[in-house]
Amino acid sequence: MTSDTASIELRPATEADRDRIAEIWHAGACLPGVGPAAAPLLATLRQRVDAEFAQGWLAQVATRGDEVLGFAAVKPAERVLAELFVAPEELGSGIGTRLFGWVRGVLPDGFTLYTRPGNERACRFYERAGLHRLRTGLHPRFGDPIVYYGT
Repeated sequence: MTSDTASIELRPATEADRDRIAEIWHAGACLPGVGPAAAPLLATLRQRVDAEFAQGWLAQVATRGDEVLGFAAVKPAERVLAELFVAPEELGSGIGTRLFGWVRGVLPDGFTLYTRPGNERACRFYERAGLHRLRTGLHPRFGDPIVYYGT
């Protein structure tokens, strides 16, 4: 982890970022408690990145120099934070907080999200950021337990 958040820049995601977005998403989803029991394949997530952008994702990336270190993606029409992932080696560096600030700016009237209850790091992050647990449910793709948060 690098703690120099002053060198972190946020910018809109471009098509050229999509491979790296998929890599970060995959690396994060493979961490214990974060993704489904059977971790998604990188190629599957890469295809999904294109599909999500085609369906209206608005995404921001966090960079240091030319390196993409994290991303956040929202579905503005639904007021949903769809994804927020930071490269595992950068967890705890403040990148997630910066990206979350961008989400709040893009969705100032509030938003919802869900995560797995086993993703304790994310649950603590969202609760410290002032989100409230709204309810529990089942993941729409995988059927495992999730917890919904909202502002």
